[in-house]
Amino acid sequence: MSSPYLSYRQILKFLIHIKIAYNLGVCHDLDPRSIEEVQGADLITWIMKNIDVDDQVEAVHVATLMASHGYFFPIDDHYLIVKNDNTYYRFQTPCFWPSRCGEPENTDYAVYLCKRTMQNKQRLELADYEAENLARLQKMFSRKWEFIYMQAEAQAKVDKKRDKLERKVLDSQERAFWDVHRPVPGCVNTTEVDIKKACRMNRHPKMTRVSSMPNYAVPGGRLSPSISESDLFNPCDNIRHDISLLRKKLEKRRVKISKVSESYLAYYEQYAEYDAFITAPDPSNPWISDSTDFWEQEKTLNPRDIPQRRVKRWAFNIEELLQDPAGKDQFSKFLDKEFSGENLKFWLACKELKGLPIREVHRKVHEIFTEFLAPGAHNPVNVDGTITELVRNRMEVNPTRYVFDEAQDHIFKLMKSDSYSRYLRSDQYKEFLSGTRKKLVRMKTRSIIPKLPSLNLGGQ
Repeated sequence: MSSPYLSYRQILKFLIHIKIAYNLGVCHDLDPRSIEEVQGADLITWIMKNIDVDDQVEAVHVATLMASHGYFFPIDDHYLIVKNDNTYYRFQTPCFWPSRCGEPENTDYAVYLCKRTMQNKQRLELADYEAENLARLQKMFSRKWEFIYMQAEAQAKVDKKRDKLERKVLDSQERAFWDVHRPVPGCVNTTEVDIKKACRMNRHPKMTRVSSMPNYAVPGGRLSPSISESDLFNPCDNIRHDISLLRKKLEKRRVKISKVSESYLAYYEQYAEYDAFITAPDPSNPWISDSTDFWEQEKTLNPRDIPQRRVKRWAFNIEELLQDPAGKDQFSKFLDKEFSGENLKFWLACKELKGLPIREVHRKVHEIFTEFLAPGAHNPVNVDGTITELVRNRMEVNPTRYVFDEAQDHIFKLMKSDSYSRYLRSDQYKEFLSGTRKKLVRMKTRSIIPKLPSLNLGGQ
């Protein structure tokens, strides 16, 4: 179990089992029939009081992290965030905690969606993205869809026998569980499982198991449709079959060894000049000699002092160019001449946003949106309407540090495919490179010509 999950579980257990938890309306044994709602303001107050968090913004951040991993969830919303207001939240049952159950399979998700279509209740109707996912899964599991439908039908019959309040609470907990593992488009995916990619590649995501024993049951006591009932009594054959398939995959080469070797050789030949074990640096290695001239040359921003080896490295890829402060400065000047300097400014602003303290994120997000993406922005960037609309929706719901991810990737690809290649062909880069080459030639010439002794003609 990972350390974040352990920390969340400790906080939640502490919240549940102390007297303050009873005052919030949380039952000791987490019986679904007796769980009551908790307001977001009460959660934030409790966290600030008992977890040694002085800043309210930090307390909201901690609560949102726990909600995004599925430890409690808003009752009337599917965006797993916590607000410091009168919004009501419900605690998730422990069998649905990510630290208790593994990553569910797509067959489990298919059974859940299929069961939702059998229940004639407005609150259980499929959203648009869920209907699209169901269509993908039906196409993916076309051969076993009859079995999936039977499992969904059996689960629906069991649910009808439950108490009305218990069934309502269980439905909300189950839906919150899938909001974590198959989130609403635009939300942060804490499990990093992409339903579209999984369906497209026609294979299941990797299943993370907490214990060494196989876990065949979906949390909540419902049978996983990926196995038959006979496997529950004799799972050894199924496990042996899985081991055999994994061994065959290990033996099968996905990429030709010759292609891999060529890639490695090309990479090491390209970077051989910059490896101190292969090519002796000039000036000398600071770790061996007492001279720090090498470090000074590597960090200088003065065009006259930049060595040629640094400028040549800019042509390897755009990442090398942007990692070098001098290269980033030269690329920025080139983009300004091309009237596209706002692209690099936007990308750098988004990169800076990722490293800011959380108390400054909200202000910085609005500054970036106002300058680059809002209607009538001072430096508008060239992104399509779909991405702009996605960013605008995220700004309204929860403006986090990751709100501009799609726009940042889009701008980076534009610079990489268009601006970067034109910069390498431009006279600005060629002149800069030739200027460093001439300087290097002059330095070598001075070192080759010997210094003549001075002649004293005044006396014998």
